[in-house]
Amino acid sequence: MTFFGQATQPVREMKKHINSARSKFTILGQLCNLIPPHLVSSLAKKHNAQKKARSFDYWSHVVALIYGKMGHVFGLNDLCDALQLYSGPLSAIRGATPPYRNTLSHANQERPSEIAEDLFWGTLEHLRQQSPGFGGRKFSGALGKLKGSIHLVDSTTIELVANCMDWAKHRRRKAAAKAHVRLDFHSLLPSYVVIDTARESDASRSRELCAGLKPGEIVVFDRAYVDRKHMADLSAREVVWVTRWKEGMVCDVLERKPVIEGGKILADEWIALSNGVSARRIRALVEVDGKEREMTFLTNQREWAASTVVALYKARWEIEVFFKQMKQTLKLCDLIGYSANAIRWQIWIALLVHLLMRYLAWVNKWSHSFVRLFALVRSQLWQRLDLMATLNRYGTAGGSYRNLARPEQGYFAEFT
Repeated sequence: MTFFGQATQPVREMKKHINSARSKFTILGQLCNLIPPHLVSSLAKKHNAQKKARSFDYWSHVVALIYGKMGHVFGLNDLCDALQLYSGPLSAIRGATPPYRNTLSHANQERPSEIAEDLFWGTLEHLRQQSPGFGGRKFSGALGKLKGSIHLVDSTTIELVANCMDWAKHRRRKAAAKAHVRLDFHSLLPSYVVIDTARESDASRSRELCAGLKPGEIVVFDRAYVDRKHMADLSAREVVWVTRWKEGMVCDVLERKPVIEGGKILADEWIALSNGVSARRIRALVEVDGKEREMTFLTNQREWAASTVVALYKARWEIEVFFKQMKQTLKLCDLIGYSANAIRWQIWIALLVHLLMRYLAWVNKWSHSFVRLFALVRSQLWQRLDLMATLNRYGTAGGSYRNLARPEQGYFAEFT
């Protein structure tokens, strides 16, 4: 009797522990509930698009696309069949209804994508009001001493099928869309996004991306965005800019500052470009993939240490990590519609999903990687578990972890 009594007690405690994390909403429903109520319907009225809703309303459209990104669906049939199968739990997400294939395809093509764009910015503002300081980070060292906001500018290309994408053709046999992003370095959240075809050069979008910058703020961009007239305008607006030296640029050296022999900084010069723009040119040794390479940087900041300018450009790598999360983790390039409007709908919804994931990580003080957070939520989309409690209980200990892969584990020993 004592033996059985001792065996059943831990089972009861474990069952009670699991039941305490139950919820009346699915994980997908709790994720969608982070979006402000009635925001989608109000945006539909704002853009005068209520007549295009019919039986498949805009909220159902948004939920379907969110599920498509969270579930890594690979086609319209995959998405629609799954939502038809879970139509019951789906209806609990503010009355969302499952779409049919033609219905969803028509919605992606005809409904104004500006609704998805405004939905992203509206949700971002709502989450920041709900949790002040959302996304803020503190830095040590040289970057922590800088007072101005730091903005990172870059673009990512989404390859498309040329023979059915006339609007996106940029070469004879290639087609692609491009997303230009200005990322806030302190929060790693977008502050400005432009979605267009890949035929538009990065430099042609530089003015639009930097239009909202204020005096004293800092912008770091790749040499693809180098536009000497725009750089002169930024200097006139007292905006600090940092970029790379572009091949073919011509300049006159006005002043050379002394550098430490044997150090990482090889040259520090004040120059005048061919259009009269004054700039600072720094040549430095930078470690890339374990090897030191010589790189040349440009900036209009004259007072900072040369190492601070190099560290600022190194910080630009954060936007590459952002694009990696979007394209590899959220499968941004796995599309279910290829019209210009459908592409914009899917990119803005992918940005929205990324925002919701980042908010979950912020609220729960998530210490693991973004990939692990996404995988955990994705694996339980239709489970009725409390999302916050599930994230708090995840793992066996606190701390930060990285998955260290071993290639040899992918082979059978007897075949090697």
